Amino acid sequence: MYGVQDIRDIFRRHADPEKAKILQRFFKTGKGEYGEGDVFLGIKVPDIRVVVRQYWKETSLEEATELLHSKYHEARLCALLILVARFNKIASDRDKVFKIYISNTKFINNWDLVDLTAGHIIGAYLEVKPKDLLYKFAKSNDLWQKRIAILATFYYIYKGESKETIKIAKMLLCDPNDLIHKAVGWMLREVGKRCDQKILTDFLDEHVNEMPRTMLRYAIERLDEKQRLHYLGKKL
Repeated sequence: MYGVQDIRDIFRRHADPEKAKILQRFFKTGKGEYGEGDVFLGIKVPDIRVVVRQYWKETSLEEATELLHSKYHEARLCALLILVARFNKIASDRDKVFKIYISNTKFINNWDLVDLTAGHIIGAYLEVKPKDLLYKFAKSNDLWQKRIAILATFYYIYKGESKETIKIAKMLLCDPNDLIHKAVGWMLREVGKRCDQKILTDFLDEHVNEMPRTMLRYAIERLDEKQRLHYLGKKL
């Protein structure tokens, strides 16, 4: 039987110190930065996905949770992707995976960890349930819970539904953090692309002067040049 120790051993063997240094700069792990203190092994995401495909069935939810508590970024990502796999493929695990996820958000503490998992677990789980948790996270003082809230709505956008994205975008409109500006702008852009461009332009018409410039730039990326210039010109 495989176990979480096998995964750790694989990661240790494939660790690349030079790649780790690059990743630690890229993910802003320095003092005062959003990823302060995060530690990387230097393993590429495609290689992590190979490990997930090989080990997800044999890795229990308890072991995945243990791996999620690792100090190493790649181990936490592996744990989260294992949880996504078990959520998608084992219906009886869904409640447990959801509870593990929301109980361990302090370990889901960089943007890639959120972006690759929030929609697949939180968004999917709450699809036919009340969305109170999303609003609670959107109001949180925790950067990553707020990003989870908006990224979870990507699941609904893929299904052509924009209501929750628009609600949470409004809640995060004046958030001070650039990572939230980017996330909200990205989701608004996807609403325009996958749902209805008029929903996006209606939002922009109402809120363009409240939106941080980064959020606006992300949101208008797929509009035509005339529209982009129009909204950039209206931004005070």
